[in-house]
Amino acid sequence: MTGISGRHFIITGASTGIGFATSQMLSRRGASVSMFARTESKLADAAAKINRDGGSTFCVPVDVSDKDALMAAFTKAESEFGPADGLFANAGSGGKFSILADYADDDFDDVIRTNLTSVYWAIKRVLPSMIKRRRGSIVVTGSLASERGMPGNIAYVASKHGVLGVARAAAIEAAPHNVRVNCVIPGLIETPMLMGLDPDASAEAIRDKLGKAVPQGRVGSAAEVAEMVCFLLSDAASHVTAQSIAVDGGILGTQTPI
Repeated sequence: MTGISGRHFIITGASTGIGFATSQMLSRRGASVSMFARTESKLADAAAKINRDGGSTFCVPVDVSDKDALMAAFTKAESEFGPADGLFANAGSGGKFSILADYADDDFDDVIRTNLTSVYWAIKRVLPSMIKRRRGSIVVTGSLASERGMPGNIAYVASKHGVLGVARAAAIEAAPHNVRVNCVIPGLIETPMLMGLDPDASAEAIRDKLGKAVPQGRVGSAAEVAEMVCFLLSDAASHVTAQSIAVDGGILGTQTPI
């Protein structure tokens, strides 16, 4: 895949799930990867796994909802590997489950800041350099909730609708400068966030239950989403921008028969 080897990619939410799978995949293809995540121990373990495989990573523990800390993390990453050639704004929170009338204002604000405002900050930070160099690709992580209303988690749905809008707005501004912005829409993907939705159920039971909601009959893997992200970050996707691309086993493109 062209346009990955020798380049610098910054990934938020990089210690687990889709972020880790993408970090690992980019590294195996010759990229330098700056990995951002909130929990230092998990991040260090994730980076160590990649480096043992011959990768080149730089870890920055950071809470993306803290603007000053996030900006400092970008500066550290650029000092290590140079300006970012690609950004995967992937960090996010699932939020709390409650009907809208009972949803706590502070919880709403926290999810919006983590899932949406941090993505705006991150894009705003890397875009000027990409435009100046006339090279770069940005991918943000959306959700099925970017395209559909879902009950019981108003903050998450609002944040993921917003992320898609940010990506589209940034894409039209960046397009004349050869910089691309896209949104990947993971479906029901086996990640710690998804598998933690029902702490009392076994992993096998969760896979079986959720797989029935997918036309392909199974949940997806983080690696399957990472393949799409790597494609969008690479030069192979040089004419792809302002798109929302689902990796969901057919959920958004179909309707369950009545």
